[in-house]
Amino acid sequence: MTAQSRSDSPLLVAFDADDTLWHNERIFTDTQARFRELLRRHCDESVIEQRLYDTEIRNLGHYGYGVKAFTLSMVETAIDLTDGAITGGDVNAILDMGREMLNAPVELLEGVSEVIPMLAGRYRLMVITKGDLLDQETKVARSGLGDHFDFVEVVSRKDRGAYERVLNAHGAHPVEFVMVGNSLRSDVLPVAEMGGVAVHIPYHTTWAHEQVRDGTTEDLPYTRLERISEVPGFLAGLANGSP
Repeated sequence: MTAQSRSDSPLLVAFDADDTLWHNERIFTDTQARFRELLRRHCDESVIEQRLYDTEIRNLGHYGYGVKAFTLSMVETAIDLTDGAITGGDVNAILDMGREMLNAPVELLEGVSEVIPMLAGRYRLMVITKGDLLDQETKVARSGLGDHFDFVEVVSRKDRGAYERVLNAHGAHPVEFVMVGNSLRSDVLPVAEMGGVAVHIPYHTTWAHEQVRDGTTEDLPYTRLERISEVPGFLAGLANGSP
């Protein structure tokens, strides 16, 4: 968490991190391709992909989200698909994949390096992201954006209860809270349900677990923007009473 807020605005504007501020999903996609290549001699690639996804979902309650959880799920999947015959060398290769993911450069999405400094000082800014605490805090620091945010919150999950706890901790009301993110499931629906202002900026690819069924959002108000450069104008409209 950074220094106390530098703005007198009543709005608390929060941003998701992965695939909202910087690229992330493509790192997982590239690693999954390498994982399938490693195991393809044991079974079909479609089976590998589905089994890994099933293992990830089953392990969410144990390991949570993030690279470390994903790496453990890859190891477990490899053991399962090879009936325990996976070699120590292959396990080490999987661990190397995880380390490479943790050390991957933080590449900001287009417009982020201009928009976040522009908003700093005008509004109370926050990062709300889920995943491993050390990994996410490290990415915020390496992104070069850390000094522009008043608060950084890393949570184990992003549901209505988690958002309400964050708002209570910072003395904020839902009507004064704006959440900007790429995931309908994690960034939009919970915030809209509790009466906050939800802003969806789609990323070109989304993890299957973060996708929602058609019609899920029909009764919930939220705003869709195409790019982060549209956020300052949207926030100005809120301040003027015309979102």
